[in-house]
Amino acid sequence: MSVGAPDREEYGPRTRPLPFERGTDGPRVIMVGVDGTRTSERAGSYAAGLARRQGAALVVVFVSSASGLTAMLPGMDAGAVQRTHDEVANELRRECRRGAEQWGIPVTFLFRRGDAYGELCAAADEVQADMVVVGTSEQAGHRLVGSVATRLVRTGHWPVVVVP
Repeated sequence: MSVGAPDREEYGPRTRPLPFERGTDGPRVIMVGVDGTRTSERAGSYAAGLARRQGAALVVVFVSSASGLTAMLPGMDAGAVQRTHDEVANELRRECRRGAEQWGIPVTFLFRRGDAYGELCAAADEVQADMVVVGTSEQAGHRLVGSVATRLVRTGHWPVVVVP
């Protein structure tokens, strides 16, 4: 994250506080995990449209997770990888602000560091998400070890929508 950039930012109109109740007349809080890939952009668009139509709040979560390969491969500059993650986070912040203004929906942007699966689960519990939206993985290796989306579907306790 950039120096001085907050971990949480809120844009758009304020939500009307309602008591938390999972499984009511549609989602009140829709959380989407984004990472800057094409599939996560589609997931973000889907989640924003759904939030607008349902009158729900949208929580956008970006997890900066340094790959274990970064530390193991010679010549990989962990600082450069982190700067790239910071640039992606800053672009996502701008998109969240623009989307909140354009569509008139409350949007919260959360920036986390760590394991994507673990951080998305923690964020979903923290914001009391009624639904989690993620994009499919574009990495071939995830077919063998399982993607974040697959792990969320298998172990999550909220409905999970996986956008291709």
